[in-house]
Amino acid sequence: MPVRLSAMERADVSAIRGILLSLCPRCRRGGIFRKSVWLFPGMNVRCPACGLKFEREDGYFLGAMYFGYGLGIVAIAGLAVLVWEVTKWPLMKSVIGGIVLFVPLAPVLTWMARVLWIWMDQGIDPDKS
Repeated sequence: MPVRLSAMERADVSAIRGILLSLCPRCRRGGIFRKSVWLFPGMNVRCPACGLKFEREDGYFLGAMYFGYGLGIVAIAGLAVLVWEVTKWPLMKSVIGGIVLFVPLAPVLTWMARVLWIWMDQGIDPDKS
């Protein structure tokens, strides 16, 4: 059972660092994802430190897809420019190369989109429980 901390007992961690380390937006102590033997960790249902429920309702992470889409477009564009600069291929060939290089990054961007969604949601409508 997690120990309930008040919102005032937040760890001394900046928001940027909390997002990059995928920490709970309320207490900034507990992790959003649990450690896993597999390559990609599973998500905690609640924060191990303060008990914040990460998935508020069914379909909650549908909004995270918008973050994922934005992150994906930026990543593909950046990779396509990188391919174009290095190889001097035509634009379409460079974009296809950027997409191919993006594929291994897709799970990482999905993970980051969920973290950003939770942080944005808690910033706009904090859970008081």
